[in-house]
Amino acid sequence: MIDDDRVSQRAEDLLPEELAAGSDDPKAQAEALLADSEDREHYRETAPDLRIDHRTSDEAAATGDEAAATGG
Repeated sequence: MIDDDRVSQRAEDLLPEELAAGSDDPKAQAEALLADSEDREHYRETAPDLRIDHRTSDEAAATGDEAAATGG
């Protein structure tokens, strides 16, 4: 269960596109958004092979001329 204070705060801070989608119950909408977010966090932890790698440009794969020069 998601904390009621967190739901209330999220309902007050709905994004413009969330407001545009409309809702008769902003708190229910906020709770659904938070639940989805928590599900995504949980899923990411249970499937490490699906994680997004955060790399610097130095760690990224070579492209273009650099790739041709290194045989990549």
